[in-house]
Amino acid sequence: MSQLLNVHPDNPQRRLIQLAVNALQDGGLVVYPTDTTYALGCHIGDKSALERIVALRRLHKSHQFTLACRDLSELGTYARVDNSSYRLLKRATPGPFTFVLKATKEVPKRLVHMKRRTIGIRVPDHPIAQLLLEMMGEPIMTTTFRMPDATEPSREAAEIYAEVGNRVDVVVDGGPCDVEASTVIDLTGTHPQVVRVGKGELDAI
Repeated sequence: MSQLLNVHPDNPQRRLIQLAVNALQDGGLVVYPTDTTYALGCHIGDKSALERIVALRRLHKSHQFTLACRDLSELGTYARVDNSSYRLLKRATPGPFTFVLKATKEVPKRLVHMKRRTIGIRVPDHPIAQLLLEMMGEPIMTTTFRMPDATEPSREAAEIYAEVGNRVDVVVDGGPCDVEASTVIDLTGTHPQVVRVGKGELDAI
């Protein structure tokens, strides 16, 4: 049976976040709030959990997966980045941006883009997401929570809980989120390239 956890959006209760952490570590799927939309996450190394996400969202095999990180201290482990790109990342994080970078060998192959060998990196600016990542002690494989036939993501956790039933293990209710996803910027070329315009203001970086 899935759980709906009512968590304070500004001062999240650690005992409730621990339940979400436990679910992730046990191979479960967790929906949690971010500074953009609600996100759907699983443990970075769990193949079966990733397969559940792919099935739930009906993701294409070429989907670019993303790692949610607490800060940039984990960046070098999972992505290759030069000095100019790092300066851009430092200005823009935490915030509503996803950066596409070349993946290192530490990233499980199933998460790496099959042709481009890239991985998305996201540092969400939301107290619940930040505490979840802190207590996990490692990045979370994450994607926007949006049902396949929906025109936009659901803003409310209660709606998500009703939509998914037992197809996820925990829904963390941190209040309403945005319906606009993050801005995606590809940093693998000679110049940054905007792949998707979302909530992030490009003037900020």
